[in-house]
Amino acid sequence: MSRIGKSPIPIPDKVSVSLDGLAVTVKGPKGELKRTLPDGVSVNQVDNTIVVAPTSQKRLSRERHGLCRTLVANMIEGVSNGYSKKLEIVGVGSRAQVKGKTLVVSAGYSHPVEMQAPEGITFAVENNTNVTVSGTDKELVGNEAAKIRAIRPPEPYKGKGIKYAGERILRKAGKSGKK
Repeated sequence: MSRIGKSPIPIPDKVSVSLDGLAVTVKGPKGELKRTLPDGVSVNQVDNTIVVAPTSQKRLSRERHGLCRTLVANMIEGVSNGYSKKLEIVGVGSRAQVKGKTLVVSAGYSHPVEMQAPEGITFAVENNTNVTVSGTDKELVGNEAAKIRAIRPPEPYKGKGIKYAGERILRKAGKSGKK
């Protein structure tokens, strides 16, 4: 049995959870999330906690047990506190700005790259080089941050590009001259 899946998920006071078979709907102060969990698990509400259990001892059920528990826990955390990812833009002339719901990134190409914020995601820019992606869905926040980083990933020689805040870039030595 999954060690992660065994632990019950506490429900905060401001959050309401409704279960309809494998369809889970979570409402909180930050918004509402819906997800249909895969087969092989059962979700029950006991008092003020959610308990996820495998429906059988088959391998597929045991594999999905911890996953489904984490998905529901992330939904509850998202609607109560929200998630955010911070990115840093490094390099001369590279910058970002927000125009409405669009993030415009100038990263050394001949044209600025524009990214539309999907439903439930907001972009914020500080000092033209620090981008914050925030929202209630952890998966969506991570995917949007990865798409922004993919515009210009950091290179290993000077570290120029877009990186996550706190990410360590392994540096390579440049060419060595004749002695």
